Amino acid sequence: MLKITAAKKAAMDRLSTKNGIIEALAIDQRGALKKMIKALDEEPTDQHIIDFKTMVSKELTPFASAILLDPEYGIPAAESRDQEAGLLLAYEKTGYDASTPGRLPDLLEDWSVIRLREKGADAVKFLLYYDVDEPQEINHLKHVFIERLGSECLGEDIPFYLELVSYDAKITDVSSSEYAKIKPRKVIEMMKEFSKPQYKVDVLKVEVPVNMNYVEGIGAEKAVYSRAEALAYFKQQSEATHLPFIFLSAGVSAQMFQDTLAFAKEAGSTFNGVLCGRATWKDGVAPFVENGEEAGHNWLRTEGKEHIQQLNEVVERTASSWHDKVEVIE
Repeated sequence: MLKITAAKKAAMDRLSTKNGIIEALAIDQRGALKKMIKALDEEPTDQHIIDFKTMVSKELTPFASAILLDPEYGIPAAESRDQEAGLLLAYEKTGYDASTPGRLPDLLEDWSVIRLREKGADAVKFLLYYDVDEPQEINHLKHVFIERLGSECLGEDIPFYLELVSYDAKITDVSSSEYAKIKPRKVIEMMKEFSKPQYKVDVLKVEVPVNMNYVEGIGAEKAVYSRAEALAYFKQQSEATHLPFIFLSAGVSAQMFQDTLAFAKEAGSTFNGVLCGRATWKDGVAPFVENGEEAGHNWLRTEGKEHIQQLNEVVERTASSWHDKVEVIE
């Protein structure tokens, strides 16, 4: 059971449905969004990024319990959101320094938890790349870093959402069958680590424990896991933490993500919602870039809205309330 203050509980309520389900929209992408625009033979500008985020926020937050944005490009989008939707702000620099081993974490230099809260954040989100099998000296630095960050959020009495993304230092392609074989242990063990009390995490944002493309009878690739094995991994993941946890979409298609949530429910996972980004809005980038702002708005008002509403319906059927995992302390 997670013990939280009344202020943190109130903030978490603002980010959730009244039933304690997190139906949040993520568009804190920076480098990834620039790559999407570049892939359309357009040189991405800051204004492209700001405008697209603002459009997504304006059109889709009426259907989300919260939105995750970055303070570098996302403040106009935060101000344009439906005011019923809560606000998470990202605290990490986008990407990582590939010239240094370990994908070490780094903060936005001109922001602090105080400043993020002053911009209206109901919670602070931080993304950490983590390989449980990396040398101890690298992971020690990450442990200390997250301890420091958790303490900063605790000091400001604001929820700390930690996003964990697994990798293997020796396998470059995380979509490969080679990585799929070792992914369950990587994901489950890192969840166990960052559920420890010294990190002061309130909500974990995590990958599903398997690559669904390699599940027998579901994915298009040659199976790595039987259906029963995959279900068991989802159950083990759920049992690896006492904290509220939510799933990220990792850029899969909207349909695959919805199917994955139903699979998690079948497995007995007590996940508490989603923070879903690209699966909802990525197909809206091309109309915006190629045909302008009005085309972008039209896509979001039709297909984008349909994606998020369909996802919400699935989340409401499959997710568990985080209310059952927390206790308010004086």
